[in-house]
Amino acid sequence: MQKRIQQIAIVGAVLALVACGDPTASNERALSARADLASAFTTVPVAYTSGQTTYNSSGEGTGPMFPGAPAFGLGPQGSMGGMGGMSGVGGMGGMGGTSGTSGTSGMGGMGGMDMGSGMGPMMGGGLGDDFTGGMGLGRDFGRGRYGDPALAQSTCTYDAAAKRAPCTPVVERGLTVTRSVAWSDAAGVPQSAFDSVTTNTINTVVAVSGSITRRDSATSTIAHRSDRTISGLAKGSTRRTVNGIAAGQEVTVGKDNTGTFSATRAAADTVRGIIVPVSGTGRTYPTAGTIIRVMNVSVLRASGTTTSVHREVITYDGTATAKMIITRDGTTKSCTLPLPMGRPTCS
Repeated sequence: MQKRIQQIAIVGAVLALVACGDPTASNERALSARADLASAFTTVPVAYTSGQTTYNSSGEGTGPMFPGAPAFGLGPQGSMGGMGGMSGVGGMGGMGGTSGTSGTSGMGGMGGMDMGSGMGPMMGGGLGDDFTGGMGLGRDFGRGRYGDPALAQSTCTYDAAAKRAPCTPVVERGLTVTRSVAWSDAAGVPQSAFDSVTTNTINTVVAVSGSITRRDSATSTIAHRSDRTISGLAKGSTRRTVNGIAAGQEVTVGKDNTGTFSATRAAADTVRGIIVPVSGTGRTYPTAGTIIRVMNVSVLRASGTTTSVHREVITYDGTATAKMIITRDGTTKSCTLPLPMGRPTCS
């Protein structure tokens, strides 16, 4: 009798579930909605790479994420060009780009976790050259063809009380980039300017803020901040050590053919104990340390919110192959990244 009662209860629960809708169809709809967000991961929030981040500059894309346009690009009505770094601010590149007409380049189609071009499955254009064995050691490393700190000194004035040098803000297309630099020697004593022999550590803080308005009146609000410290720059050092954090978001509010929406891309990356040997004979790449990168994409409509999350953990262990764990919405892949300058493969 007791068993019969239990069977009736189970049948009743199943019938109630079916009455509320088809759970399989519901899951399929949720997965489909997330797949629609996938292309947003091929780039990073606008001007995110103007700071000290781990992303390749190609990940900047052509503008803010816009869900009503093809591949989440700016679409046919886009008025915002691509953004690189900030020209004349410590080697931060040019915040160029021209008015877009299609605005979809760089947001190319991808299925599942086979993302983008250039760096295979990695989001936002992949890792920057600093972390893959590219030429030079990147902005503000103190050496190489990218961002000699001598350039930073031409736009930054040392503040003895703050023990750092605020730089002249740069304003471009409605976005303001503020930056400051702090130098110190091997003993940790602050310096008023970069010295090619004695400066051992550079700390750079970059903030980006402002808004961009499309021709169809959709508005994107941008807010980013990064803080990175690089040591081992003094003459005779055999390795550089990098630690840093960056976080930011791009929020776009507008209308498309389905109604009003709010689209958000939030990105964050952390650099922990990255060690890059110094070599005068060829490319060098990290031999220790970890990089963690996360991006959250969501679109809010009257019908509800769709969200997708992508996370990457890159670990260097002294070999010529970095290990990566990539997770998208609970699905995980194990990957390897040949060094220097290789393409990742995943299983």
